[in-house]
Amino acid sequence: MFESAELEHKIDKATYRRGEPKLREALLNAQYDLKVNGRFPVLILIAGVEGAGKGETVNLLNEWMDPRHIYTHAFPERSDEERERPPLWRFWRALPPKGRIGVFFGAWHTYPVVARVRGEIGEAEFSQHIAEILRFEKMLSDEGVLLLKYWFHLSRGQQKARLKALERDPRTRWKVTDLEWKYFKLYKKFVRICEPFLRRTSTGEAPWIVIPGADPLYRALSVGRHLLAAMRERLDEKPVERLPDKNPPMPEAIDRRDVINSLELDQPMTRDRYQKELEKWQGRLNLAARHPRFRRISVVAVFEGNDAAGKGGAIRRVTQALDARSYFNVSVAAPTEEERAQPYLWRFWRHIPRRGRFTIFDRSWYGRVLVERVEGFCKEPDWMRAYKEINDFEQALTRHNIVVVKFWLAISKEEQMKRFKLREKVAFKRFKITEEDWRNRKKWDAYERAVCDMVDRTSTSIAPWTLVEANNKYYARVKVLRTLTRAVEAALKRVKQEG
Repeated sequence: MFESAELEHKIDKATYRRGEPKLREALLNAQYDLKVNGRFPVLILIAGVEGAGKGETVNLLNEWMDPRHIYTHAFPERSDEERERPPLWRFWRALPPKGRIGVFFGAWHTYPVVARVRGEIGEAEFSQHIAEILRFEKMLSDEGVLLLKYWFHLSRGQQKARLKALERDPRTRWKVTDLEWKYFKLYKKFVRICEPFLRRTSTGEAPWIVIPGADPLYRALSVGRHLLAAMRERLDEKPVERLPDKNPPMPEAIDRRDVINSLELDQPMTRDRYQKELEKWQGRLNLAARHPRFRRISVVAVFEGNDAAGKGGAIRRVTQALDARSYFNVSVAAPTEEERAQPYLWRFWRHIPRRGRFTIFDRSWYGRVLVERVEGFCKEPDWMRAYKEINDFEQALTRHNIVVVKFWLAISKEEQMKRFKLREKVAFKRFKITEEDWRNRKKWDAYERAVCDMVDRTSTSIAPWTLVEANNKYYARVKVLRTLTRAVEAALKRVKQEG
């Protein structure tokens, strides 16, 4: 992969001067068309050996195009804030919205390569990182991101000459530090690891483009022309047909099982028993949240369920046990314009808590396989691939010592009707009942099928679903508190064992 990049690729200044004005004009036009089109974002990854012209090329792209609509991010060593979240968190936050261009220096590829060169991780962990990268990039591509990956390369001799030239010039001397020379000494090891790494992470959706970096004129035109061709090809594609006004017929159930109807929804619990159990489990949750080892974990609690199933009441009983400074409630509604301009999971990644904190989601990322599926807000391929993307997302959280606890609060159709009628009569509860609730009720069977599929496909050993029989609110609240508390206590024991 690197052999051709190490050849002497050069063009003369006359050729460059003839090609550069037309290229600049075409790139600027493509950028404007992208902004007006607004169907997809462009994400450019910049990587490669030191001294190969990465920074100069990005500066040139900002000069050739409108820099107001280019989001450039460098990712050095993770900050303390970033270390308290999963590694992908900082990249999710920086993703460009639809209609814009993002440039990432040192993205998600940097850590595994550098750590492998330094001997900090073994081949098994390195392969695990590669698998995660492939899943992440596949998800971005499926969401419509135009992902362009450029690897700037030099031979060892070219790199040494380049670093010495930069060092001699007072204007560029600051670019060469002890770190650059340290990496130069590891050049052969870097190449030995990077070449197979690039082959394994170069896919049909997002191939690596190797850019010979020795000649700045050749380098600039190569990147500019490839970027232009990729943008123009996507811009000139015919737009995807919009969803039909009439919802398509629902597919058959995936697994024929009926986990919801198998629940005994009427579970007994008296008020006196409830008060005792509530005090017990709220007390234990409070102690667990204040334990010194809790600063090494965090908690994501997901609440889904039928309309009027008591999610809000269960959440309030959880937060009553916690310090108000230690949790954050996220109430999920229809996505905003800002959120629609990003990949689906973006708005949930933004709220991942730092260590020692809780984030409580009232509705969540499962909306794609529930309401969006049933109401026809997204196409079948989108909600079908969402199961895998959700499992990958939750796996990334649990690997970072985030406890993921998921509740589905289930009530019967008869109990829902009773609660709807009560909400209409009680003045301070009227805001809880809307036309949307009545409309959703008419699709009870479709939602039930979607819930069964969701539980079957996303209840994993690391993030299982807890099905809560919620006809009796007392029983439901206690079961939620008990499950959440035990999950946190188990995590505290685990981190103690890990040292």
